[in-house]
Amino acid sequence: MRCILCGGKTIEKIVAHAEFGVLIGDFKSSVCEKCGETYFDEKTAGKIQEKSKELGLFGLAKKVKVAEVGNSIAIRIPRQIAEFLSLRKGKDVILSPRTKHDLHIEV
Repeated sequence: MRCILCGGKTIEKIVAHAEFGVLIGDFKSSVCEKCGETYFDEKTAGKIQEKSKELGLFGLAKKVKVAEVGNSIAIRIPRQIAEFLSLRKGKDVILSPRTKHDLHIEV
C-alpha cells in the first residue's frame, strides 16, 4: 500500500493508539516509512471505536459557540468534557494561545 499523504511505502506494524491522552490499546496497522502516517483497516478501526466508546472517549470532541457575557466572551464546556477533565465550578484554569487558531486550556 502507498501512503495517501506522501506516496511513501507502508509497512505492517503494531502501534499503540491513544485518544485524548488515554491509551486505547495496541493495534495492527500500516505505517508509512516516509512520513509516519498510520492507517488502520476497517475491522481494526471498528475495534478502536468500540474500545473508545467503552472508555467514554467516543464523541468527546465537540463544536461549541462563543457567547458574550458582559464585557467578556465565554466558551461553554460541555458536561461530558468537563467530567473527563474533572473540571468543576470555581476551579482555576490557564488559557494560553498557541497560535492565532489554537487555544490551549490547562486544567
